[in-house]
Amino acid sequence: MILAAGLGTRLKPFTDSHPKALAIVNGKTLLQRNIEFLASFGIKKILINVHHFAGQITSLIETHNGFGSNISFSDETSEVLETGGGIKKAAWYFEGQSEPFVVMNVDVLTDLRLDEMLVQHKKNKPLVTLAVTTRKTSRYFLFDEFNHLCGWKNEKTGEQKISREADQYVQKAFSGIHIISPEIFPLIKMSGKFSIVDVYLELAKTYTITSFDHSNSNFIDVGKPENIEKAERMFL
Repeated sequence: MILAAGLGTRLKPFTDSHPKALAIVNGKTLLQRNIEFLASFGIKKILINVHHFAGQITSLIETHNGFGSNISFSDETSEVLETGGGIKKAAWYFEGQSEPFVVMNVDVLTDLRLDEMLVQHKKNKPLVTLAVTTRKTSRYFLFDEFNHLCGWKNEKTGEQKISREADQYVQKAFSGIHIISPEIFPLIKMSGKFSIVDVYLELAKTYTITSFDHSNSNFIDVGKPENIEKAERMFL
């Protein structure tokens, strides 16, 4: 699943008339790049949630025949549901599936080894595996010595949410890429518009959520105009 419903306010003025998914990096939209990224690991059945200028996204996909992948849509045009609400609404797409599925934000670009992340997830069998790096940011997930999610911290405000106590917390920056086991859907008790981070912090009290550190790979959040140029240098 590619999360593409957001308003993309950080990418204004581009997003005053386009969805952020259609921002261009070296001649390709972010959406095309991430469809091709997933396809490079054999993932060619993709659900995209849409809200902001949804018609531009569906039109692009139809015009280019899904860039070689089988694309479906989750319609959030009536209300953007944020990450948690968007994933919950997509339950119909993943129901009855035993294999884990990948979720990624449309505005991140990376060359992380998704195949290695999948191998780790299938070996350890957590509820969720989160792609993380050691880069500096304002918000961090907190993990214990066993790589179990224990909490979340906002460096700027000092706000901290702890799900499990640990002697020491390791801070990791979330990359907006998750591998999720379908068993999560009946466990999501929130409804409407909500963040998946809040779901993870609640479930981490009783379920195992782990991380996959890809600090040695290229990664950039292309949510800000100045990062378009950086992305073009990084992903030639």
